[in-house]
Amino acid sequence: MCGISGVFHYGNGAPADAAALARMAQAIVHRGPDDEGIHVNGACGLAFRRLAIIDLTGGHQPLSSACGRWTIVFNGEIYNFRELRQRCEARGFVFRTRSDTEVIIACYVLDGAACVQQLRGMFAFAIYDSREGTLFLARDRLGIKPLYYFDDGKTFAFASEIKALQAHGGLHFEIDPVAVADYFALRYIPAPRSIWKNVRKLRPGHTLRLGRACVPQEQRYWQLKLQPQAGLTRADALEALRAKLDETVASHMLAEVPLGAFLSGGIDSAAVVSSMSRAGGKVTTCTVGSSTEQFDERSGAALIAARYATDHHVEIVHTSALSCLERLAWHFDEPFADSSAIPTLHVCAMARRHLTVALSGDGGDENFAGYERRYLFERREDRMRQALPYWVRAGFLAPLAAVWPRGGWLPRPLRAKTTLHNIASDPAEAFFNTMAPGLEDGHSALLAPALFDQVREHRPSDLFRGLMAECPEADAVSRAQYVDFHTFLVDDVLTKVDRMSMAVSLEVRVPLLDHEFVELAASMPSEWKLQGREGKAIFREALKDRLPAETLRGRKRGFEIPLARWFRSDAREELAERLLAEDSVAAQLMDMTVLRRMHRAHLRGSADHSAALFSALMFQLWAKRFHA
Repeated sequence: MCGISGVFHYGNGAPADAAALARMAQAIVHRGPDDEGIHVNGACGLAFRRLAIIDLTGGHQPLSSACGRWTIVFNGEIYNFRELRQRCEARGFVFRTRSDTEVIIACYVLDGAACVQQLRGMFAFAIYDSREGTLFLARDRLGIKPLYYFDDGKTFAFASEIKALQAHGGLHFEIDPVAVADYFALRYIPAPRSIWKNVRKLRPGHTLRLGRACVPQEQRYWQLKLQPQAGLTRADALEALRAKLDETVASHMLAEVPLGAFLSGGIDSAAVVSSMSRAGGKVTTCTVGSSTEQFDERSGAALIAARYATDHHVEIVHTSALSCLERLAWHFDEPFADSSAIPTLHVCAMARRHLTVALSGDGGDENFAGYERRYLFERREDRMRQALPYWVRAGFLAPLAAVWPRGGWLPRPLRAKTTLHNIASDPAEAFFNTMAPGLEDGHSALLAPALFDQVREHRPSDLFRGLMAECPEADAVSRAQYVDFHTFLVDDVLTKVDRMSMAVSLEVRVPLLDHEFVELAASMPSEWKLQGREGKAIFREALKDRLPAETLRGRKRGFEIPLARWFRSDAREELAERLLAEDSVAAQLMDMTVLRRMHRAHLRGSADHSAALFSALMFQLWAKRFHA
């Protein structure tokens, strides 16, 4: 795991500045504390920070081909690099290192842009061809590794994190109002946008090519297809799941440094640990707990640790963990408001004291419809939409949803506003409303009036609509999964794990998001995943001989913290002081009257506005750090 960055003056041919590249590399030193490298070739310069995992002595980057024509910087791991190396050697390529980085160069030399189709792993890389004067970038299929780029028509710059782009010193940044609107709707900024107008995220499963004679062009090389495989029996699917899980986890265990796993009380991390144990050797596991029983995972993790006799380490997250908020804002580079980043940073820091590489269970929920309430409601609402005539939904339910009161104070059977709205809406609008509740006219009430005027015509839900249009034949659950894979998973879950692990120089691998495993899960009908009210049904069945019954039957616990209580008690004054500060750029973009009203209601206990308040707080902290 590493940090990469680079600059290419493709518009005017100006020479790359080695000093600027050094600043870019230094800005992401936490991603690679072991080594640094800089390569300048005319208009293009590449920079690298290394966390040494494989070929500890020979994996220095930037790495050039023997003839010097091609030079690469690469972040990630290629799990099939040994097989690819053998194929390239059979075709005449002579290797000088044992690293997977050189295998990527070999595949690119032999097959060009098509090389990405051969790679199995997590990756973001850039290859400069000095003879053709072209730069080629690629990001892995699921977006496990990040890649941002700046383009103003003359200068193209890229990096693993935005702060490296800002460290260059010669690039102009301007806040994107649409990105701010998306953030306050979803609490993260979905690709391809970033918080800055001239900075974009290279989307998962895409490559980008540019040169002196061509502008940057993105091209998709992989697309997830959630389509049941004809003739696939449940018995065959169960056997294939177990075999692919074991094979995938074993492939992810390749390392020359200490390796272990995160372990929660849930099925996904337990499945990974079970396969690691089957691969041989004693497994080191790490768990964080909470003093609040609702969020505590220690007992569930202990069951798996005992069953597989792991070297188990446990720590508890306390309210004092909120002291890391400024650090979070710095590492995320742009507004990001998933509060589970706090325990994620905690478990990464703990794991780093024992490990250099940790395997995670992320991806199981998206693969097997594990967000039970989310997907269950989507299925039910879709059936009701199909059963009711349009005139009933538009003429009766939509007006009723508009006047129905919103509030947690209502008895649960009467909390029908979201359901009424969703049944009256099209599937994309409905699922967006599920993922971003509480919006009015598609936007958060926290937007300042002047900002709202700029984004009035923007519909954040159009992103979901476009994604659902890519899988028109899919059922309601599969459509929701597809949207999650392209939004929540990559821009929330994987962003969180990457930044928090890299904050402490820990490499995290996600075997359940290996593209071959994902494609296998996608070939199974949604009825096998969300069976009745139970999510991950087929995954649970596949693991019934490997995991304790308590784990298989256990209710899903989010990797969360008692945020609502913290805002009202332990951290009340500290958070209020930061949240309500009006002398910042963030205050100019938020409606502070609405924010103060929400804050008072939350303190009274008449409403739970903790998620919205945390969004505003993290926006304040980001602006203070990056837009003072």
